[in-house]
Amino acid sequence: MTPTALSAIRDRLESDRAPELVVRAFLENARRWDAGDLGVIPGRHLSPIGPLPRLADLDELDPAAEDAIRRTVVIKLNGGLGTGMGLDKAKSLIVAKNGLTFLDILVRQIEFLRRRCRAPLPLLLMDSFSTDADSLASIAANHPGFANPDGLPLSFLQHRVPKLVAETGQPVSWPDNPQLEWCPPGHADIYHALQTTGLLDRLLAAGYRWAFVSNSDNLGAILHMGILGHVARKNIPFLMEVTARTECDRKGGHLARDKATGRLLLRESAQCPPDETADFQDIAKYSLFNTNNLWIDLDALRATLRDCDGLPPLPLIVNRKTVDPVLPDSTPVVQLEAAMGAAISCFEGATALVVPRRRFAPVKTTNDLLAVRSDLYRLGEDHQVTLHPQRFAPPPDIRLDPRYCKNIADFELRFPYGPPSLLYCDSLAVEGDIRFGRDIHVEGAVHLRNPTDRPATIPNGIRLHTPLAP
Repeated sequence: MTPTALSAIRDRLESDRAPELVVRAFLENARRWDAGDLGVIPGRHLSPIGPLPRLADLDELDPAAEDAIRRTVVIKLNGGLGTGMGLDKAKSLIVAKNGLTFLDILVRQIEFLRRRCRAPLPLLLMDSFSTDADSLASIAANHPGFANPDGLPLSFLQHRVPKLVAETGQPVSWPDNPQLEWCPPGHADIYHALQTTGLLDRLLAAGYRWAFVSNSDNLGAILHMGILGHVARKNIPFLMEVTARTECDRKGGHLARDKATGRLLLRESAQCPPDETADFQDIAKYSLFNTNNLWIDLDALRATLRDCDGLPPLPLIVNRKTVDPVLPDSTPVVQLEAAMGAAISCFEGATALVVPRRRFAPVKTTNDLLAVRSDLYRLGEDHQVTLHPQRFAPPPDIRLDPRYCKNIADFELRFPYGPPSLLYCDSLAVEGDIRFGRDIHVEGAVHLRNPTDRPATIPNGIRLHTPLAP
């Protein structure tokens, strides 16, 4: 990369008032990318994980948790816009379940835990510049009086970095929409943001020791006293919740062990060599994936960051896109990112915990949203969203036609009475413009197809099911 390109990157970040730590981190990532470091982790560098503890073996009444809960904070990654669903606001403001938004449910989870555990339990949203104002306004309007103890803020901001022209490494210019010149640096930015905002030192000074971190769109990720007790009792510096991969998770990051160091590591799909895709997606070989539910000892985090001058050495993720995602002929760019869970390899003594699927119910697309809104999931008294207890199989494979259901407005139009019953559904594929009436039941493997240009409607009260074999 030419000195001119590096200088242009620094100028762009400094003009955006990026902290020097962020400037140094991004310049280092740009140099690594230019040198050919694409963050690729070949399978030959991995070894078997070995036995891991399981949630079922932990004591939820562990006395260590009763002391630790008073020194614990909950951090939710809340920087994502619902652009993939046609929105220009925080995804956490979409209605998720029973008329409540993701953010409504998160606040209720914290309020429930504060009452039950008699603990201050701060909630910290790691927002982006695009989600902060809307999220805080929603909390103020719908949960008046909700605040954090010790004068802690409800949110802190993640940083943003420039997209780079794939051919030159220069920061991209897009006058039609300058906001598209920027991108998030991946959720690993939490380690930079906690430093640059002073929040890490502030939390430790107030006596907080542990942080439970998860995505705001994963309503199954509620603080668990058994896990907290396990982490506190054993002085675990970093713990990742992992769960069994299914066919739906073949493209998700999996847990592995570094053959050279013996430490656990996270390998994302973008870090897999192109000729090893089939091997990466082998769910029998790589059977556990990252839920992005992390437990971090804040003391250990500060010590680790101090040892690496504030820049944890995380594998690089290079995402190749166009500057305007909806214009395939716009300028090709790279987005340089890192995964939060990849820090598992940075901590001596870091480990993982195998948890059941109920702690992982993320919503990335309208396919996921349909499932979470349906009777397939329940909203408990603790406001955790979990699979219905009568569901003995993984969630069904749902594939709605993106031409008609990708955007939330189009999706709502085709399910005006809410989702069908999916409790006994194995899979649902919808091709074409199909609208659902009320009280529809989908059972088994169902494939619906409308080849015409005219909308088709499933009448009220219909049971769609797989015919029995003769």
